[in-house]
Amino acid sequence: MDAAQDATLLHTVADGVATVVISHPAKRNAMTAAMWRALPELLAGLADDPAVRTLVLTGAGATFCAGADISSLTGDAGDAGDPRALAVAAEEALAAFPKPTLAAIRGFCVGGGSQLAAACDLRFAEEGASFGVTPAKLGIVYPASSTRRLAGLVGPAWAKYLLFSAELIGAETALRAGFLNELLPAGQLDKRVAEFTRILASRSQLTQAAAKEFADGRTDRDAYWQGRAAGSEDTSEGVAAFLERRAPRFTWTP
Repeated sequence: MDAAQDATLLHTVADGVATVVISHPAKRNAMTAAMWRALPELLAGLADDPAVRTLVLTGAGATFCAGADISSLTGDAGDAGDPRALAVAAEEALAAFPKPTLAAIRGFCVGGGSQLAAACDLRFAEEGASFGVTPAKLGIVYPASSTRRLAGLVGPAWAKYLLFSAELIGAETALRAGFLNELLPAGQLDKRVAEFTRILASRSQLTQAAAKEFADGRTDRDAYWQGRAAGSEDTSEGVAAFLERRAPRFTWTP
C-alpha cells in the first residue's frame, strides 16, 4: 500500500473526551500535507460537538509524531499549497480549540510533532520520549508564531537552544525546560491521561474557557467573561455542590 494512503487522522469521542490520533505508521506518524489540511476541519467539528469537553492529541503506536513528511516539503506529495502554511494553520486551529487540549506523547515528538504538542494546553509524556525542533537541519525558517509559542513555554534561552541546534532532548530535560507538564513511567501514560481528562471533563467549561484566553494573553476580555459568568448557572451550581458535598453538574458550554 502507498504510505500516503495509510496516513490519516483518527478520532473517537467517549465520556466527554475527544481523542485525535496521528496515524502514519510507515513514517513514524509524520504529517503529510493532506493531514495538516484535514486537522482544522476535524477540530472545528469536535469544537462544535457538545459531547466534547476536552481533547487529547496522540500518535498511533509508540511514536507521537516524527515531524512533517519531508516528501511533502518538496511538492511531491500531490497536495496543492505551501506545506509550511498548512502546518501553521493546523497549529493555530489547535491552539484556538475552545476546550482544554492535552498532548499524550510517546517516542519521537520532533519538528512538526513538537509544533503540534506546543499548541496544546498541556503535555504529558512517557519516559523515553524524545523532543526536537529541527528546521535548522533543513534550512527552513521556523514560523514566527510557532517560535513565540515555543518561547512562551520554555523561555527564550531554551527556545534558542532547540532552534539553533536542532538537537533532540530527552523527556527529563523537556520536563525541566518546561515543555512538559508531567512525565510518567513506562506503561502509565494512558492511565494518567484517562484519569486527568476525567477531572478536566468534570470541571466548569466556563472557568476553563476564560482561563485559557487569559493565560494566552487575552486579558482585555475580563469584562466579557465576567458578564458570561453572571449570566450562567455554573457559579451557583458550584457553590451549592460544595456546600452539599456532592459533585457539581456544570451546564455552561462554549
